[in-house]
Amino acid sequence: METLQKIALVPTIIGAVNWGLIGAFDFNLVTALFKESMLTNVVYILVGICGLINIGILLMHLQRDPE
Repeated sequence: METLQKIALVPTIIGAVNWGLIGAFDFNLVTALFKESMLTNVVYILVGICGLINIGILLMHLQRDPE
């Protein structure tokens, strides 16, 4: 499970940095790298899936360690 978490965390961080660039500078790194291609959509889909995986990991962690 820890390996899945680390793998899913990388695209999630990339997505967060991209959103930060969009908010701060109106610059979309994904579109700049891949133009308006199908690969751009694939990147967005993968980041979204990884975000969902991270939500699941967070919820599992909260169930194990209630404070």
